[in-house]
Amino acid sequence: MFQYYDKAVRGTEREDMLMILQSLAGLIGERFSFLNYYKEIPVSYDATLMSVENEMAEFAIHEYQAKVINIERKALIHSHPKSPFSEDMVGEAFYVNSLKKRVILCNFAYAKIHSEMRRFVRVLLDRPVEVDLIIGGDILKGNVKDLSLGGAAMTTMSSDLLVPGQEINLSLKLPDLNSNKLNEVAMNATVLNVIGDLAPFTCIIEFLSEKHSQQQISYYINQRQVEIIKELKEISA
Repeated sequence: MFQYYDKAVRGTEREDMLMILQSLAGLIGERFSFLNYYKEIPVSYDATLMSVENEMAEFAIHEYQAKVINIERKALIHSHPKSPFSEDMVGEAFYVNSLKKRVILCNFAYAKIHSEMRRFVRVLLDRPVEVDLIIGGDILKGNVKDLSLGGAAMTTMSSDLLVPGQEINLSLKLPDLNSNKLNEVAMNATVLNVIGDLAPFTCIIEFLSEKHSQQQISYYINQRQVEIIKELKEISA
C-alpha cells in the first residue's frame, strides 16, 4: 500500500506538537484541508477549527471525512496559508462522531504529504483479480491487490522468475462489475519491485499499456470507485 506521508521532525516530538498547537490556537475559526484515504481513494474535505485546549484540537468536519478518520484513527492536514510553518500536519484521533460531524485530534506532528506523487487514481480491490504473468515459456499466476492505470501490486506464490527491471507480458482478468463477465486484458509491463522473503510475495509492476488496454482498465477502475464511494456512504456512524 502506498505510503502517503512521512513524519517530519523539527525539534523533539513534544516540542513539535506544542508548536503546532500554539499555531492552531491562533487559527480558531479558520478552515483547513483534511486528507484521508479509504481503500486508496482520497477523501478530502475542508474542516473548521473550533477550539484548542488540553493539547487537543476540535474540528467541525464532513461526515465522510469523520467516517474515514474513525477507520484510520488519524488525519492528514495540509499546511494552512496563515501558518508560521510550511509543513503539513498529522494528528491522531481522540474522538470522532460522524453524526455530529466532529473530530478531536491529539499527538500532532509535522508531516510531508506525498499524495501529489501519484500520477494515477489507485483503487484497493476487495475481490482478487487474477493475472497471468508470462515470463519466457513460463506462466506465473498472481492476484492483484490494488490497481491503477499506471500499474498494480499483486501477490504471487513464487518470486524466482521476477527480476526488477525485467519486461514481461501479462494477461489481466478484469471482471465487469455490472455483468460479472471477465474481460482479458493483455499488455506488457515492467517489474519494479518484489517484496517479501516468504510466499506470498508482493510484486509491483508498471504497465506499458496502449490505448485499448488503458480504456479497459480505466472502465474497471471507474466501476470500482463507484463501489468504494457507495461503501463509504453506507458505513454506519
